[in-house]
Amino acid sequence: MTAPVRLKSWVRAVFVAACALAVSACAELERQGQVFTAPIPPTKPAPPRMDNRSSVQHKELVAQFGGEYQAPAAERYLNEILVKLAGASDTPGQPAYRVTILNTPVVNAFALPSGNLYVTRGLLALATDASEAAAVMAHEIAHVTLRHSALRAEREREAALISQAATVIQNKQKGEEVRSSQRLSVASFSRQQELDADATGVRVIARAGYDPYGASRFLTALGRSTELRAALYGKKKSSLDYDIMSTHPSTPDRVAKAIAAARQIGAPGVGTRDRNGYLAAINGVAFGDDPMEGYVRDRKFTHPRLRFTFTAPEGFLLENSNEAVFGVRQADNEALRLDSVRDPHFESLETYVGSGWVDGLMQSSVKKIDVNGLPAVTAIARAGEWNFRLAVIQSGDFLYRLIFAAKALTDEADKSFMESIMTFRRVTPEEAHEAHGLKISVVAAAPGDSVETLSSRMVTPNRPVEYFRLLNGLEDADPVTPGEHYKIVTE
Repeated sequence: MTAPVRLKSWVRAVFVAACALAVSACAELERQGQVFTAPIPPTKPAPPRMDNRSSVQHKELVAQFGGEYQAPAAERYLNEILVKLAGASDTPGQPAYRVTILNTPVVNAFALPSGNLYVTRGLLALATDASEAAAVMAHEIAHVTLRHSALRAEREREAALISQAATVIQNKQKGEEVRSSQRLSVASFSRQQELDADATGVRVIARAGYDPYGASRFLTALGRSTELRAALYGKKKSSLDYDIMSTHPSTPDRVAKAIAAARQIGAPGVGTRDRNGYLAAINGVAFGDDPMEGYVRDRKFTHPRLRFTFTAPEGFLLENSNEAVFGVRQADNEALRLDSVRDPHFESLETYVGSGWVDGLMQSSVKKIDVNGLPAVTAIARAGEWNFRLAVIQSGDFLYRLIFAAKALTDEADKSFMESIMTFRRVTPEEAHEAHGLKISVVAAAPGDSVETLSSRMVTPNRPVEYFRLLNGLEDADPVTPGEHYKIVTE
């Protein structure tokens, strides 16, 4: 929550992608098609017997994804899967992989040639059995064994050389045509990499004894997750979405090809899924935001480490990300953003607000106020068709900046924005100490239980039935089965 924002650029983004989960870290969910992997810089394999977890790259990657998450049962279970995958691998000489669980709700995984394999706890929550987890890890290892990182880097170098040559020896228009053609060539190559890794992964998990249809089920779950997020937070298509989707196949395309690869091995029902073993291993794993990095409960956001809390207006849906807290109220075309900057030590808060931080500021609207004992300034700004109610609140070494956006800043809307601003306050040390996150709890369905009764126990502010079905791989018409185990989200 430190990135400075200019209102005009923020307006363009806020209803497109601002309210997506972990905006700066959740490329996987944004991409829909690139389900399993985030691009990792090429790296040289570590020497034999080297402690790969002490490597610089390992430390950097872990830091970028929220640190290591300690879940011994889940880690042991995943490493046991990796042993089976190694025995079934197309390349028996590959390094022995070990898993690191990353402390982020983002759904992601990747592998390095050094033998480090990473999965996020968000991915563990979405997978429903061992075969799905195995499919993800086999896919990532396939990217390494097929040398995709090296091949991609080589292709990008070729593209750069061709672009440079085209610019020098041809006119500008012709150079652009060549560059465009070369970009499409690279994009096609990247799609094929993903499909090749899918096919290799399906073969490997089948040889390891797992259900080869696990890959298609997980791909389907990720597609459903994307759709649910779009329904909740109003994510719209943009040119950025098109660019991403143009370089990776769509989820339905990959699901169909993964199913076709599995059918070459056998009909549904072959191989083990070990649903109960997997659920037992992830029981108690944290779900959603790390509470010490800020968390949402209904309309309230609390950051125990920075020691503040605020409540959004009625009807807002909030999402926390690495750079800011975003909110949207779709029905009224309203949105909000909360971020922070270190106190720049201006002469006064009024001076800071008028220093060019925002475009379209109405200087006459700048007003000094007190927010629960904290010095603050509010103002109004206008940019294009958007109107903004702003607040800058000083607390310790930080300035907290609340921006509310509305197409029409009516008296009613402005009143609700001001009421929300006035909820901002410091939390006590006792409140910060008591902060706790959500977790995955595995429960058995009792006779008489239904999707509705089990989902009613979920601690999710929005659409608990849909989230329950998503986390448990249930279609709309699927009932729960007495005695079967299911994931719910609890405190």
